Amino acid sequence: MSIAEIERRLNTLEQTVEELKSTVARGAPARRWWVEDAGRFADDPLFDEIVRRGKEYRQSLRPPARRRKK
Repeated sequence: MSIAEIERRLNTLEQTVEELKSTVARGAPARRWWVEDAGRFADDPLFDEIVRRGKEYRQSLRPPARRRKK
């Protein structure tokens, strides 16, 4: 990599950092994805199946319940 290429890449990086800083300084509102995406999979049988299988898998990883001594 030549010095000229390194300088060009460094300049690009510095410009990008400045753009990010200005965006943060303006207080750009954060995207509220949890509100925008809520209900996206409502009444979707495939998604319901994914949820069911995920629950089964998580339960399969749990150790068996210990029995209490009487």
